[in-house]
Amino acid sequence: MTTTARPERGLLRLLGPAFVAAIAYVDPGNVAANLTAGAKYGYLLIWVLVVANAMAVVVQYLSAKLGLVTGKSLAELLGERMPKAGRVLYWLQAEVVVIATDLAEVVGGALALKILFDTPLLVGGIIIGIVSLAILAIQGRGQRRFELVILALLTIITVGFVAGLFFSPLDWGGVAGGMVPRFQGPETVLLAASMLGATVMPHAIYVHSTLSRDRHGTSENPGVVRRLLRATRWDVALALVVAGGVNIAMLLLAASALPGVDGTDTIDGAAAAISAHLGPAIGVIFGIGLLASGLASTSVGAYAGADIMAGLINIRIPLLLRRAVTLVPALLVLGLGIDPTLSLIVSQVVLSLGIPFALIPLVWLTSRKSDMGGFANRVPLQLVAILITVAIVALNVLLVVLTATGQA
Repeated sequence: MTTTARPERGLLRLLGPAFVAAIAYVDPGNVAANLTAGAKYGYLLIWVLVVANAMAVVVQYLSAKLGLVTGKSLAELLGERMPKAGRVLYWLQAEVVVIATDLAEVVGGALALKILFDTPLLVGGIIIGIVSLAILAIQGRGQRRFELVILALLTIITVGFVAGLFFSPLDWGGVAGGMVPRFQGPETVLLAASMLGATVMPHAIYVHSTLSRDRHGTSENPGVVRRLLRATRWDVALALVVAGGVNIAMLLLAASALPGVDGTDTIDGAAAAISAHLGPAIGVIFGIGLLASGLASTSVGAYAGADIMAGLINIRIPLLLRRAVTLVPALLVLGLGIDPTLSLIVSQVVLSLGIPFALIPLVWLTSRKSDMGGFANRVPLQLVAILITVAIVALNVLLVVLTATGQA
């Protein structure tokens, strides 16, 4: 059900939905890749994260714009255009993506508890699930409260992943050099592909349209819509400056403090390396940031899953019940003792397969005047969006192929 937009709100009061969606960009799946890039190749691949973040700004803005202008989520609009069988199949692939997302985030949170308290992984996964249920219960009391909780966790994530930089001086000449696009052998191409290709998460594309619509409502007044879109551009830009800054900070930390250090390709290995080279206190702060990342991202992922189910197949189940059910696959992985790093890699491949199903329809729908009216993407934005879509889909296909052939 849509509501009427309230134009009297100030700019600060309009911010929020993008910060919730931005949690997808600082989830545990990003940690190992960023730290590995910095530890192995120094400042070389900073430019990759800058480009990835610029792409993300466009994609998330389009998703928020879709919800504001049409009054419907991306999942709802897709569901309206498909026959029943198609909607069910589309929902199944999206559900697999959400489960894979949840797997990575619960595993990451469980690893954080292991790092901080030496908690067994299965017990850690259960704790993450219980706490995420509490966070989702807050959402039931109002979206603004949910946004504030997620914003608080994002602040902890930022402190946790950035704090180490204050104890490890940077080579500013190297930082400037890292802004120049270039590679250093085939392995850096693969690493760049993994960093770029994993940037935009399918569930973040779906959920942002819902978050913006539910937060701001809809209006038939073009002036009000334009004002909301202007606020949304600020919301997306600020949120992704924070998320992008956190990712870049992780790479800078590894480049300055962990050059040539082995083991940074796993989350627990990276945490151990940080503790060994920067001190136990920084290691603990890093672990707290990782824990906040797991809690925030798994809560947002569950919210996204409920939205996708309601939009595509028009089935609504209590959010807390859904959260409890979708927690099961992650707990099975942890309980069976499957290697956490391997499970993260597999989940990343599944996410890669899901990207085109969310990104291509988003660009198509936001470019249609029949859906967006006078707010349809203009030609320059259409071209940029198409180029971004081609680049992200191609990189994700490359990741899947390289993983399948054992080269990743």
